[in-house]
Amino acid sequence: MLLSPGYRRLLLLCVLLGVPIALACFFFVGLQHQLQHWVWTSLPEAAGYDTPPWWWPLPALVLAGLVLAPIVTRMPGAGGHLPVNGLGGPPVGPKALPGAVLAALATLPLGVVLGPEAPLMAVGSGLALLAVRRAGAGGDQRAGAILATAGSTAAISTILGGPVAAAVLLIEGAGLAGAQMVVLLLPCLLASATGSLVFTGFGQWTGLKIGALALPDLPPAANPDAGDFLWGVPTAALIAVLITLARELGHRTVSWTRRHTAVRTVACATAVGVCVAAYALITGRSPAEAALSGQAALAQLAADPHAWPVGALIALVACKGLAWGIALGSLRGGPIFPSVLLGTATAMACSGLPGFGVTPALALGVAAAAAAVTGLPLSSAVLAVLLTGGDAYDQMPLIVTASVVSFVVSQLVRRTDPETAPRPATGAAA
Repeated sequence: MLLSPGYRRLLLLCVLLGVPIALACFFFVGLQHQLQHWVWTSLPEAAGYDTPPWWWPLPALVLAGLVLAPIVTRMPGAGGHLPVNGLGGPPVGPKALPGAVLAALATLPLGVVLGPEAPLMAVGSGLALLAVRRAGAGGDQRAGAILATAGSTAAISTILGGPVAAAVLLIEGAGLAGAQMVVLLLPCLLASATGSLVFTGFGQWTGLKIGALALPDLPPAANPDAGDFLWGVPTAALIAVLITLARELGHRTVSWTRRHTAVRTVACATAVGVCVAAYALITGRSPAEAALSGQAALAQLAADPHAWPVGALIALVACKGLAWGIALGSLRGGPIFPSVLLGTATAMACSGLPGFGVTPALALGVAAAAAAVTGLPLSSAVLAVLLTGGDAYDQMPLIVTASVVSFVVSQLVRRTDPETAPRPATGAAA
């Protein structure tokens, strides 16, 4: 099959698709970032506040619920996949794409405690399937599935920092092996590599911020020692328990919102706003730290971890974790970015323990949280390695250990409730 003319044409089409998908993702993320800056920076400053006051999330989240309710109940696709299901589910088709994009752009900037990764994947798969149908190849379901998966991978790679993490996520999530892996991996790698190149180059040309998951400044490098493993293993287990309990709340929220969906969607958004406002009241810090998806807060935490008191980190985990659990089952967005911040904040709160370093805590927090929310330990370890950059070589044993421990503990916790059985992180390949 790899040598057939049809497959070579498919590879070429994936390269070509990477360009428009990357441009669409760039403008999507850029617009979302600008709207977010307007809601949480420009508008409070215009109202005379240096930072958003503690009550700011309440009207913002009520508005988010009021906007989302008709999208969920009336538009095709119900605004996209529920984030409690991870990044799984069938590819979002062209008919459902407008609802997914509108839900994301209208609610993510308002602070629904979710990330942009799931809507980005919807953009990628929707545009790929639209291209297939426009080209008159809609009858070839296998080619359509490959192109949709390649489109999703190209889209998610733009915000994960490149094609490697996205490709590993695809392989592990789809459970592929052997020749089947190669057949699907090559189109996804080409599409995501082309997309990442265009996305990065266009961002440098325009100067617009895109809010990709990145840690430009890290604590001083330190090799993990016996103390880091002594405290790191139980910390990874604790992160897995917290993330899994929040997902359990998300599943219960799904069940609750199946009836009277519109009213209860607004109620859930309001509850999220209350949690975020509580964080601001308790800590005296900006509510944006708890309301937004977490990329900016994660970078700030990594750059200057000592600027966050332990009490503020605990309040962030409690308030944002509760808000995230509610949002998982009722609102729309991606689950990974907020979970990474929650895991990192938990690890940083524990880093004051004797013999537990800040840099090892940061690395294991990313890996443990990602493994718990995705159920993909290898992808989570790769993501943590890419984020920690030059420190990754020394931290790799701890990263891998934390990822495996978190995955095992999360599976044990989920097994107690059949309704919370793990779902694959990405189901486009199915």
